[in-house]
Parts: sequence; structure tokens; C-alpha cells
Amino acid sequence: MNIAISASILGSDLSNLKNEIQRIESAGADMIHFDVMDGIFVDNISFGIPVLASIKKYTSVTLDVHLMIINPLKYIEQFANAGADIITFHYESSSDINETIDRIHSYGKKAGLSIKPNTPLAGIIKYLHKLDMVLIMTVEPGFGGQGFIKSSLDKISALRSVIDDKGLNVDIQVDGGINDTTASLVRGAGANNLVSGSYLFNAKYTAEAISMLKS
Repeated sequence: MNIAISASILGSDLSNLKNEIQRIESAGADMIHFDVMDGIFVDNISFGIPVLASIKKYTSVTLDVHLMIINPLKYIEQFANAGADIITFHYESSSDINETIDRIHSYGKKAGLSIKPNTPLAGIIKYLHKLDMVLIMTVEPGFGGQGFIKSSLDKISALRSVIDDKGLNVDIQVDGGINDTTASLVRGAGANNLVSGSYLFNAKYTAEAISMLKS
């Protein structure tokens, strides 16, 4: 199973964002993970559409946008036009899930659905055939640098079983507390797309850190 690494700029030096992204790209990151927080859905505020549009100008890697906002449907067009390649929104948001997935696909973008640590897996199963990716949060969303919630491994394993049993081509992404120790746990459980922020951007040797996450 090929493992993709999505580098979360939430863990970068935001005062030097252009250089940080170019550094992580040259080190072998497959994606740039862009967390959008509205201060309502999660208790934090991050960056939005203008920052994404500016990033798009100086990177060629996949832009992996994670919408931690209350009404993602309202903003799909703007994020798609700003350069998002993958748009992931939350099962727990207020937007209609089918309509939001269809809206993302209508702009030629990949659609992901995310669930918080305490949300049961069962609710998202009926949407799998329409999705390109499921993001399982292994921390409570909202802030970087949190500790990994180990009980999430059972959820990852269960989702991998369902995807494989149904013969679907759906990536399993994990986000939260991913480092050289937890990466092997989530890979073993069946995840194939790992989001990492602080671990990657604080690493002395970035290419080695990415290699550790993959292998």
C-alpha cells in the first residue's frame, strides 16, 4: 500500500510560509494540508481563502483542504476556485452531506469526509461509495500539537475492512499526533494518508522525517 504524506502548515513557521512549503515539498511531501477553522465549529480560527490562493501560486503539490467549519457547503466554490485539489468537510457540520460531496465533485475536486474522535464510524458508511477519502481525526480538531488518541486505531481498522470488503477506492487519512511512533500504528491499522505538522516542520532533517512516516 502506497503511503502519502500531507504536511500540515498549521505546524509551520507561518511568518516564513513560502519557504516552509518549498522546503517540505523538496523533502518529498506528497500534499500540503490546509486546515480551515471558523471559531464556531472548533474553538480556534486559522486561515482562509486568500492564504490558500497565495499558496497555490508557488507550489505544485496537491493542496489538501480540511474544512473545520459549520457550513462548508456555502464555501465549496470559493475554496475550489482558490486552488484546493481535495476538499474534506466534517460529518458533524450543518451542511447536507450528499449535496456537499456533489458540489465538491462538480468543480472537479476530490471529496473527503471527516469524523471527530467521538463520532461513531457507522454514520458515514452509506457515503463511502461517493467519497475519495475519509479523514479520521486522532485528536480533537482545533489545535495542533495534541497527543494521539490510541482508541482511534480500532476505527481505522474497521473502516479499512469495510472499504476492502466493498472493493472501494477510498483513501483513509489520519490527522493528529502523527510522528515516527504513531505512524507505524496507523499504517498497520490500514491508513494510507498521514497528516503531520509539528513533527515534520520541527524535524532537523525533513526528508528523513517524511521517510520515517512512510516506512
